[in-house]
Amino acid sequence: MVLASHIIFSTYGFWLPNDPRGSWSDFVRNWDLFLQGGPARKVSVRHSIAKQPHDRRAKQYGKDALRFNPVRFTGIQARSVATGFRKAVAESQYDVLACSIMPDHVHMVVARHENAAERIIGHLKARATQQLVADDLHPFVELRDERGRFPSVWANSAWKVFLNSQTDIDRAIRYVRDNPLKEGKPLQKWSFVKTV
Repeated sequence: MVLASHIIFSTYGFWLPNDPRGSWSDFVRNWDLFLQGGPARKVSVRHSIAKQPHDRRAKQYGKDALRFNPVRFTGIQARSVATGFRKAVAESQYDVLACSIMPDHVHMVVARHENAAERIIGHLKARATQQLVADDLHPFVELRDERGRFPSVWANSAWKVFLNSQTDIDRAIRYVRDNPLKEGKPLQKWSFVKTV
C-alpha cells in the first residue's frame, strides 16, 4: 500500500525531453528543440539518472533552442514559492514530510492523501505561481501577454515515486532534506513541513 510519495517537479528548461541522459517525456513539442537535440529520450527507470555522464554541449544546444531562458529561482523567489506551497498545504491539508526548493526543481515527500500525486503537484504549482505573481517575482513578468498571462515557470511533467514502507519514507526524507547540501546550500526549514 502506498504510504507517501516522493514528488519531483522542475522549472521550465531544467530537464529537456531530449536530454542526453534521457527523460520522462515521450514527445518534444518545440520544433527548434527537436532540430537541435532530436526526439525525446524516454527512460523507464525509477532511480535518478542525474549523475550519469552525458554530453553537456548537446544539452546546452537544446537549452539554446528554448523559446525562453530556463528558470532558476533566486532565494527570494524560492521563499515566494514556499509561501504558495504553504497556502496549498493549508487548503488541502497535505502532510508534507520533507521539502527542498532548489533553483531549478523541487523535491517533496507527501504522505498519502485523497488527491492523486499529479493533482497535488498541480495544486502546488498553481499556488506557487500565483504567489510569484502577487509578489511581483514571476521570472517571465516581461513576457505577460495582452490577457495578463505569463509563460509557465514550470515544466509540464513531473516525477513521482510511491513509498510503500517506513524505510522508503525515511530514505526519501533524508534524500530531500540533504538535497540542498549537494549544491553547497544550507538545509531548508519550511513552516508547512510536518516534523516527524
